Amino acid sequence: MIEVGARSQLSYRIPAGRTVPDLYPDSPEFQQIPAVFATGYLVGLMEWACARHLVPHLPRGRTSVGTHIDITHVSPSLPEMTVTVEVEVTAVLDRTIRWSVLARDDRDTIGEGTHRRAVIDTDRFIARVNDKAAAASVTPLLRR
Repeated sequence: MIEVGARSQLSYRIPAGRTVPDLYPDSPEFQQIPAVFATGYLVGLMEWACARHLVPHLPRGRTSVGTHIDITHVSPSLPEMTVTVEVEVTAVLDRTIRWSVLARDDRDTIGEGTHRRAVIDTDRFIARVNDKAAAASVTPLLRR
């Protein structure tokens, strides 16, 4: 399993379609906000960095899901800028891993905080989701 102190980073060039108005195109409120990198996409990028960091340490048949995120988004970034997310494992508690996360763009720090992921059995998770889908009469999740 991954160890406390393990570090990784992920760099991502922001494309035009990752701005606040793009997050929910059907939201009139979001359409009024300037086209800067959306907090929702920053959260996803931080999750991606942690998930990617964990993958080589996962046993066969396991994956991870995000369970908690607590960040501040302190500075705007624009499309075409590169955001680098630095992550460090701060705790490993049974099947839960916690990271500190720090994101910088080409100019300054744009966000920081913590993220937790739980290691889960992939097949059990899909079965649980599909039970929920059946109860809600929606399309089930397919195994990839």
